[in-house]
Amino acid sequence: MARSLEGRNAIITGGSRGLGFSIAQGYVLAGANIFITGRDETFLKKAERDLGKFCSNGQKVKAYVMDVSNPMEIKQTIKEAISNLGSIEILINNAGLHGGTGPLELISDDEWCLAINVNLMGSVLMCKGLIEHFKENKYGKIIQISGGGATGPMPFFSAYAASKAGVVRFIETIAEEYKEFSIYANSVSPGALNTRLTDEVLEAGPNTVGVKYYKKMQGVKSEGGAPIEKAVSLAVFLGSSNSDGISGKLISAHWDKWDKFIDNKQDLMGSDIFTLRRIIAKDRGFDWGDV
Repeated sequence: MARSLEGRNAIITGGSRGLGFSIAQGYVLAGANIFITGRDETFLKKAERDLGKFCSNGQKVKAYVMDVSNPMEIKQTIKEAISNLGSIEILINNAGLHGGTGPLELISDDEWCLAINVNLMGSVLMCKGLIEHFKENKYGKIIQISGGGATGPMPFFSAYAASKAGVVRFIETIAEEYKEFSIYANSVSPGALNTRLTDEVLEAGPNTVGVKYYKKMQGVKSEGGAPIEKAVSLAVFLGSSNSDGISGKLISAHWDKWDKFIDNKQDLMGSDIFTLRRIIAKDRGFDWGDV
C-alpha cells in the first residue's frame, strides 16, 4: 500500500476489532500514527501489539480505553491522543452498535437511547472535541462510518436506522459549517460486512430481526460479505491529501467509483449527489405532486 498517510496522526474509535481494526491496519501500512479506542482493554492491548508489528520509521500505535457514550471519557481521550501524537489530522468515527432490535413497542427506552448515545452522540462529541484543534491547524479530516440504516428503512432496527441517518446529516452539516477552515467531513457506507454485528443479528434470530434481514445476514455469513478491503481503501483515501476538497458526501465503498471523484471534484461539490435528500415526484418521472 502506498504510504499516502505518511506522518499523519489519526484517532480511530472502535479500533480494536472488525472494521475499525482493519482500518487501523490500513492506516499503519499507509504511514500514519494511530490512537485506537475501545471499551475492552484486553482486545485493545492485543490490537495494539498486532498493529505494532506493521510499524516502521518510528511510527506510533497507542491504545486507550474509552466509551464513546461517556462525554468525560471522550474529553480525556482527545487530550491523551494530542499529548501522545502531538497533533491530530484525522478522526475516524467507527464505534457503533445496533442497539435494541425487534418491533418498536418491544424495545426498551434504555436500549433506544443507548443506540443514539453511541452511534449519534458519540460521533457528535468526538467531532466537537476536535473541532477547535482542527480550526487552529486550519485542517482536519473527519471520516464517519455509516450504514444501511442511513439510506433506507430498516424494520426492527429503528434505533440503529435513526441514529445512522442522523449522523450522516450531521456530517453534511458540519462539512458546510467548517469548510472555510479546510475541515473535510464525509460518511462512509462500508457495505454488509461479515463482522461481530452480523453474528449478533444471527444470534437474535428471524423472529426478532425479521426474516428478510436474517436471511440477508445468513448470506453475508456464508459468502463472506462485502470486501472489507474496499472500505479500508476508501478510509485511507479520505484521510489523505488526495481527497482534499471532497466533503459532505455519503460514499459507498462497494458501489461508488470514489477513486474517480477527485477528477470530477467540481461536479461533485457543485451538486447534491451522494447526499441525503428528499425525493419528489418529478425525480421519478411523475407530473403530479410537485409545484
